[in-house]
Amino acid sequence: MSGRIPSQWEQLTAANPAHSTSYVERFRALAADGTDIFGEARLVDAMLERGSRVLDAGCGPGRVGGYLHRVGHVVVGVDVDPVLIAAAEQDYPGPTWIVGDLAELDLPSRGIAADFDVVVCAGNVMTFVAPSTRQAVLAGFARHLAPSGRVVVGFGADRGYEFPQFLTDAEAAGLTVDSRLSTWDLRPFTDESDFLVAVFSRAGA
Repeated sequence: MSGRIPSQWEQLTAANPAHSTSYVERFRALAADGTDIFGEARLVDAMLERGSRVLDAGCGPGRVGGYLHRVGHVVVGVDVDPVLIAAAEQDYPGPTWIVGDLAELDLPSRGIAADFDVVVCAGNVMTFVAPSTRQAVLAGFARHLAPSGRVVVGFGADRGYEFPQFLTDAEAAGLTVDSRLSTWDLRPFTDESDFLVAVFSRAGA
């Protein structure tokens, strides 16, 4: 792995070793308080037939992939942070949770078929990868799709990744945008929106 470019998330955790644990505990506290932390997962579930294959890219402590497993899908979650993967394994057993860099995504090399019905990338993950690897990350999503599969990515504005640039990068990575929303509950995207949920298909599919 020499020469690998660390993600911005890894830089955060290197500067503050308690960051990942605090992140895990924040979502555990929200769940314990009854806060709805599964909105992204419900949107993805509505797109799928039961028993579909889902890649939770940048899965964090597992809330999206864990929900989708619970409602009957086959889930693989990948995250660069071993602390978050350990939390996912503890809190949401069932999916296959893997420590890995999204910029070097190659699940077939780990014996996992690259034919996912959905690749979901929630939780502002695209703003935490290294900027120089953004196209590589998106191209990895495209490579791991089934022919009719879709990629769903959501993140907020003012986080260092402008929406037009993201859409340009996605197109360069082999993805075609099908829908743009401003929330995970299907509100339309406008030029004033401060959040983007984009749904893509593989170009030429």
